[in-house]
Order: sequence, then C-alpha cells, then structure tokens
Amino acid sequence: MNDIQFAKEFIIKHWVDGSGNTIEPIKLSTFSGKFKVIFCFQSWCPGCHTVGFPNLKKMVTALDQNPNIAFIAIQTVFEGFEENTYEKMLEMQKKYELNIPFGHDAGEDDKSTSNFMQQFSTGGTPWFILIDQKDEILFSDFHINVDAAIELLKNIE
Repeated sequence: MNDIQFAKEFIIKHWVDGSGNTIEPIKLSTFSGKFKVIFCFQSWCPGCHTVGFPNLKKMVTALDQNPNIAFIAIQTVFEGFEENTYEKMLEMQKKYELNIPFGHDAGEDDKSTSNFMQQFSTGGTPWFILIDQKDEILFSDFHINVDAAIELLKNIE
C-alpha cells in the first residue's frame, strides 16, 4: 500500500510578496510545476529564531538562483494571537532578509487555529514541508537536515 499524500490548496487570506507588499492570496497552484519549500513559524517561537529561520535563510541563499524552486514562509498562528500578528510577520521577513512570499494564517476569524496547520497536520513551529512538482508531500516535520535538503534540491530541474 502506497501512502502518497498530496498537498491541498492553501486557505490563507493575508500575503505579502518578497518586498513586504500586500498581494492577492497565494494558492498552491500559483507554484504549479515547481518544487515548493514551505516554512511554518510563529514570531515568538524561540526555535524558529535559533534553528528554523537560519535553516530557511541558508536554503534560500544556496538555492535562490533555481527558478524551479519556490520558497514560502507562513506564520501559522495557533496560540499567542496578540503577539503573533501580521505586523510581526512583516518584521520577521525584514529581520531575516528573506525576499520570498510570507503568509499570515491565524484561522478563519484571525484568532483561531491556523487553517494551514489543520490542512497539513503540522505539529507546531518551526516546521518545514517539501512538496514536489506534482504536489506530493515528500517531507513534513520539525527537524530538517538542511545540508542534505540543499544537496537534494540542487538537482531540481
């Protein structure tokens, strides 16, 4: 029995482009045919700052010249709604100098569990998801071997 899991379409209302400008909601289909690296965080998460964002920055820096890879960061709020705000998401994008799309997902009413977390069964933050060009989820976990991921992704065409 093969347990292939395919990614679901995003349900996230608030997005900014790589420059921090508000944009129309991004969908999974926006990146059709590309390999997708998704990083889930909360602005107040210590592990996101010590491990998650540095790993994401390392991956983006190593692979940003590959047009077949899309990087996406999503603030998946499931607690601390008064701290993990849209404004804090913008601060994280600037702080880590990540010129990639960022989404803010605090659920349907902006104060309930993140839609993305529910759809993708993430266990918290920091969390990485790797989705191939056919939208198959290849990896979804807290811990990523960033150097091995970079080596794997260097061969993406």
